Amino acid sequence: MKCAECKSKECYTGKDCTGIKKELEKKYVGEDKQLMEAAAKLEAEHYMKLTRVEELIEFGKTMGYKKLGLAFCIGLQAEAKTLNNILKTHFKVYSVCCKVCGINKNNLGVPHIRADRFEAICNPIGQAEMLNKKKTDLNIACGLCLGHDILFSKHSKAPVTTVIVKDRVLAHNPSGVLHSWHYKKKLGLK
Repeated sequence: MKCAECKSKECYTGKDCTGIKKELEKKYVGEDKQLMEAAAKLEAEHYMKLTRVEELIEFGKTMGYKKLGLAFCIGLQAEAKTLNNILKTHFKVYSVCCKVCGINKNNLGVPHIRADRFEAICNPIGQAEMLNKKKTDLNIACGLCLGHDILFSKHSKAPVTTVIVKDRVLAHNPSGVLHSWHYKKKLGLK
């Protein structure tokens, strides 16, 4: 598959270039069908009208979710607190910081930012386990580092969505690199 290089995007009008359309249609059953229906309803009723946070609230209500988990980076604790305060007006919210349990980086043999001080690991498996224990309906990643977000999603029993993607250089807007001539040139595009 090289869809990013395709000029026609005929799939948008129904063309199946894969030959597995019917097989895939059969996979949308049970919870996957409910998730797809809620996403489609959100898009159909609120297209270009709601922010990501507003969409998250509407999606959660449509799905009948009661308990949300919020896994956040300590560097975005202010944003996480605001998001928590917004969400708790609609849902029961459990939040867990990336440094949960305070595990020493030395215990896992992972690199330090500064070797002359104690550093706790970011603990995405711990975050997932804490939220799994609360039996959350949906978990939200808020600014988790690349790799940590992968581990969090891998170990979360509830579905995961992301509200903020970590990008320290571009104010947590990783798509900025795709719009900047400077970064495109820096990354090898002319």
